[in-house]
Amino acid sequence: MNIPKIPLGSWIDTLVDWITVTFDPIFSAISNFIQGVLDVFIQVLGAGPSFILILLLTILVTYTCRWPLGLFTLVSLWLIDNLGYWDATVDTLALVLSAGIITILIGIPIGIWAAQNDTVKKIVTPILDFMQTMPAFVYLIPSILFFGIGVVPGIIASVIFAVAPTIRLTNLGIREVPKDLIEASEAFGSTAGQKLYKVQLPLAMPTILAGVNQSIMLSLSMVVIASLVGAPGLGAEVYRAVSQIKVGTGFEAGLSIVIIAVILDRVSQNLRNPAYEKILKKKVVYGVYAALVIITAIYFVVVNAAAPDKSSSGNAGDQVNHQIIGIDPGAGIMKSTKKAMKDYGLNDWNLVEGSSAAMTAQLKKAYEKKEPIIVTGWTPHWMFQKYKLKYLSDPKGSYGKGESIHTIIRKGLKADAPGAVSTLDKFYWKPSDMEEVMADVQKGTEPEEAAAKWISSHGDQVKKWTAGAQKGNGQKISLVYVAWESEVASTNVIGKVLKDQGYDVSLKQVEIGPMFAGIANKSADAMVAAWLPTTTADYYKEYKSNIIDLGPNLKGTKLGLTVPQYMKINSIEDLKKK
Repeated sequence: MNIPKIPLGSWIDTLVDWITVTFDPIFSAISNFIQGVLDVFIQVLGAGPSFILILLLTILVTYTCRWPLGLFTLVSLWLIDNLGYWDATVDTLALVLSAGIITILIGIPIGIWAAQNDTVKKIVTPILDFMQTMPAFVYLIPSILFFGIGVVPGIIASVIFAVAPTIRLTNLGIREVPKDLIEASEAFGSTAGQKLYKVQLPLAMPTILAGVNQSIMLSLSMVVIASLVGAPGLGAEVYRAVSQIKVGTGFEAGLSIVIIAVILDRVSQNLRNPAYEKILKKKVVYGVYAALVIITAIYFVVVNAAAPDKSSSGNAGDQVNHQIIGIDPGAGIMKSTKKAMKDYGLNDWNLVEGSSAAMTAQLKKAYEKKEPIIVTGWTPHWMFQKYKLKYLSDPKGSYGKGESIHTIIRKGLKADAPGAVSTLDKFYWKPSDMEEVMADVQKGTEPEEAAAKWISSHGDQVKKWTAGAQKGNGQKISLVYVAWESEVASTNVIGKVLKDQGYDVSLKQVEIGPMFAGIANKSADAMVAAWLPTTTADYYKEYKSNIIDLGPNLKGTKLGLTVPQYMKINSIEDLKKK
């Protein structure tokens, strides 16, 4: 059937753009509120030396779950501190607790409403089904545009993903309250509120708490995904380890998440019926903990309120909150940026890790509102065509003199597919060629279609790549690439050329580390995405003896800190000026 494709994606993009512009004041208020709550949580949990919080959590776990688990808590939290993940653990706890509180505030009222109104239940149920089955990554995309990069979109995505169990089990718990008890309360003249608070909720509380427990666990499972948009914590440590193929670091960070999950799971299960309630009433214990949290929180709220607002000052650092928006933690540009921050004495600045998509989304939001922003930039990149941007000059040469993008193949590929290697070896184009493909992809064209369009209009150039190359006979060629716009463009173009030459080509998107590892261990055949001598230098050095470098396929790239042209700074040195 030759039915045109329904432009659903374009409709969604238009809707999101409209929502972003129309409700921006509301989103800003929500973002500021959540960020404020999170900051206070982090300050409260991080107040004083680490052993104070370790001791308080150990006492709480012992009281609710008996002494063996208390001993486990003491030893395991000490281990986390010893491994150097305490600050990340505090960030993760703050994220999960913030998401948990929002989940409870939203989920329980909606669950009660659904339990008391069948129409509401019929409307809410399919929405919850949609929320639970939609991949969690999808929630991050509009969250970035609505709330910016950082921990707030991570919390929002966590709430959307985790709120369903609280709503479902609150609804279920109230509906399962025996009807004879409901009738008895009505016979004694109870109002609807009295019936709810004195009969239904107390009896449904075990089921409701089970839903809250599940929501907390789902929130914790989101910490790694949230790190893709700049959320700090243990998730960021795991993401960094994955992108850099550091098995030991990944295990340490993952073990820390497991420990936190066990502690939160057991405590949330036993809060209602603590193990040592007969020795000490739970109202006393919980009251003391609540008082400690509230008093400490009030102190930090007062301190934060008294701090001067520097966002309106003329200093670039104050305007961007001393943040540089970066990309994947394993990217060489991040390493170069850290070097630049050290070279220029930007000790009070923070390099936000995330992803290329998160960085460009934050740039889009700031640019449209003419707000100051500093990002890690490189060319070729479509953002330089879409926005009026400029590089900050680098008088100390922290970013080097530019790079080339190299083609890397596995050992033995030339014997298996000599024609493919010949084409890969001759593959070379200019930054303007790459930007042409990238621009089409950015406008909504599928990468395969944009590649085919470019190949069709540059036939003479493609003939130079394939000249004298032996045709393929269905041999499988696996190309790997990292999900940067430049690499999406180049890999799709060379993939389409090889496919036209008779090869069975597959494209696999991976992180930077696995991209090199795949070529080295021969689970992948080739890539055209090695930025040298800086961006992917660490991986190149590690796997150099097990790969073959065919040389550059593109020259004339550039790396550096990038700002919109409307910002009145021109050098990295300007970032330190008062």
